[in-house]
Amino acid sequence: MNDWTNLAEAARLGGWVIYPLTVLAIVALAITLDRAYAFWRFARMPDLAVAGGNAALHGGLPQRHAFSRIGRLLDDSHAPLWRIETRVEAAAAQIERDMSRGLWLLETIVTAAPLLGLLGTIVGMMHSFKLIGGDGLVNPSGVTGGVAQALIATAIGLVIALVALFAFNFFSRRIDRLMDELESFANEALSDLRLVSENAGLPS
Repeated sequence: MNDWTNLAEAARLGGWVIYPLTVLAIVALAITLDRAYAFWRFARMPDLAVAGGNAALHGGLPQRHAFSRIGRLLDDSHAPLWRIETRVEAAAAQIERDMSRGLWLLETIVTAAPLLGLLGTIVGMMHSFKLIGGDGLVNPSGVTGGVAQALIATAIGLVIALVALFAFNFFSRRIDRLMDELESFANEALSDLRLVSENAGLPS
């Protein structure tokens, strides 16, 4: 119970800055969970896609899955090869935008959270310094204890920033890997289509 009392007192010393920090923490958590689900649901590398080519994409992948979206374009055998390549490039760019949704806000939180935490610490220290009377230091232990508690705003801001930074770097790296996988898959499928077109004597 005493710990909760100390935490509430520290939040009071931090002032109103604690509330936007809480909002940033909730937003960062929501974006992290949303992107984690999106990558798990729509960006997993199909095991059969490497070994079985484009046909593996008909094995029950969601319609919005990245490989399924590319695979449907590669299945259009009536379109000329240059048209398929153009549509694949456009689809890949759209997939990258879809998977990056919200990451700009996560990157902003990485910078904003520590700054808000520092602001909260300054506000808390200003409250603590009010204990200094006109005739000198009235309550030394109260001032030092208040400053120590006020530092919790900076600590909270740093924790939020660290979590958001790890999440942002992870998802950014995952997007790069996804785009490499899509490029390799599309190039292999396009090479097969080009080979079939050349053997059939069709214009590309």
